[in-house]
Amino acid sequence: MKSEKRPYPQKAITTALLLAAGTGSRLLPLTKKSPKCLTLVNDTSILERLVKSLNQNGFKRLVIVTGHLEECIQKFLETRAGDLTIEYVFSPLYKTTNNIYSLWLARNIIKEPFLLIESDLVFDPSLLKEMIYPDRIAIAEMKPWLNGSTVTINASNMIDAFHSDAKDASGPIRYKTVNIYSLSLFSWRLVIEKLNQFIKAGKVNDYYEKVFSQLVIEKTLSFKAVFFDHKPWYEIDTAEDLASAERLFPSNIRLPFDKLGTTFFKKTDPTIIKKAVKGSLYANS
Repeated sequence: MKSEKRPYPQKAITTALLLAAGTGSRLLPLTKKSPKCLTLVNDTSILERLVKSLNQNGFKRLVIVTGHLEECIQKFLETRAGDLTIEYVFSPLYKTTNNIYSLWLARNIIKEPFLLIESDLVFDPSLLKEMIYPDRIAIAEMKPWLNGSTVTINASNMIDAFHSDAKDASGPIRYKTVNIYSLSLFSWRLVIEKLNQFIKAGKVNDYYEKVFSQLVIEKTLSFKAVFFDHKPWYEIDTAEDLASAERLFPSNIRLPFDKLGTTFFKKTDPTIIKKAVKGSLYANS
């Protein structure tokens, strides 16, 4: 089945899906008593930064797939949602499954175009302006310290293929996926169908990029590339990542310490802090 040629709707997306079920084990001890999305980056949590960005870009609905310490997320958002309507989907298998399962759990609650985002990202809010229309993917130039899935693009800036490795000296340039996608309802239905196949086969520990990759290969799913290189963004998986992100996103307003959050300098062992700061490699270039 070949993808239909159809114009992008001019109506902006107003629904976002946040995958926030994981335990954030690589950020321990910060995530022992607080979910990863409530980790503070210079006194403002990842989640609060995301909510502010969504509000600034006209979003009205936020669906969150929760798991680890879900009650902390719910309590935090009671007074911090802004104009967003918040809905939750709980993943009972969050300890033993990956993000493909979290995305699959949202198949019945989301029936409109939406923005897919993960709970470990901090970024300049203006970067979402080009992501509010369907069937787009955020990407960035590879840097020595980046790892994870990559993509290649064609001359029209459409995704040509997904790759699990970062480099291939003999092939085309590969770009890092930022883990922000927008999906039309047409594309979402294709994704759900493929997700069902993966889950039925017991592949609950895969990444959803495998689903996207197969659909791109089959030429049923297409993404337009949106480049995130002109403004700061960072993916936070480790203490070193957190220190780097705090260099990129300095605190403008000193907020009171919230015991629901996790402040890096109050909760982390000093030796870890020193190592993290020393290992900060990201420069906003």
